Amino acid sequence: MSTLGIASIQLAGGKDNNIDLLETEFRSIAKRFPWVDMMVCGELAVHGASPKNAEPAGGPTEQRFRNIARETGKWLIPGSQFEARGDRIFNTSLVIDPQGEIVARYDKMFPFLPYEKDIASGVDPVVFDIPGAGRIGIAICYDMWFPEAMRTLAGMGAEVIILPTMTNTIDRDVELAIARANAAVNQCYFIDVNVAGEQGNGRSVFYGPGGELLHECGTEREVSAFEIDFEQVRRARERGWHGLGQVLKSFRDAPARFPLHESSEARQRAMSGLGELRMPDRQTVSQSDQADENSGK
Repeated sequence: MSTLGIASIQLAGGKDNNIDLLETEFRSIAKRFPWVDMMVCGELAVHGASPKNAEPAGGPTEQRFRNIARETGKWLIPGSQFEARGDRIFNTSLVIDPQGEIVARYDKMFPFLPYEKDIASGVDPVVFDIPGAGRIGIAICYDMWFPEAMRTLAGMGAEVIILPTMTNTIDRDVELAIARANAAVNQCYFIDVNVAGEQGNGRSVFYGPGGELLHECGTEREVSAFEIDFEQVRRARERGWHGLGQVLKSFRDAPARFPLHESSEARQRAMSGLGELRMPDRQTVSQSDQADENSGK
């Protein structure tokens, strides 16, 4: 088997407490599209964007999702939810197999700072295998703005990157371009599932390994079922998309070093001049503006 049927749910729920609605959607998909192997929804779709709704690992929401995966016999990536561990809270995506077992637990590496404050950063990229099909990487929303994170997943063998998202801001159009670029430069499928309704502005997008658009959703509730073919990824990486660039091989074989990326300390030293990461306000004056003021401009 080189194909995988995926159904994305662009949920149009309320700001929180959407678990009953989402369970209904999962059951409906399993009945309507029996050929689908995996079901995915957007970031924080279940309990919303408030850390006050965090649950511990193994909590009641996790158990309900495990039961749904077991009941439907489908792989499940139920977006993400805030997970409490000790005195820290993570934004966590679960990967649940058709037997209801947790096969991966991914913590968002790049919380959307300064807005997603008080959320701890994950440190470990995550990939997992669909037996007999291929390898999938998981990331969350703002993670895709960091090409190093996406390239790492591809370097770990990910042939598909699945990205639960919660976006309700004017930069959604920019995100579509970033999603397409991530598909093309990593020669993989890129599945970016946003939320709608009170939580987000929709426009989930799905790109193929050449950056080709497979589908873009509208702004309301939408269920999209489609097949991906791992052999297309392997062919693109072997021969280049339509016989063009073999991007990952060139990256692998290039003698170039990237000192900025060798350690977090190296990044922090090189980019220290950017200043503090903080919430903008009306009183914030950029360094360039301050320099102009000091020089009398």
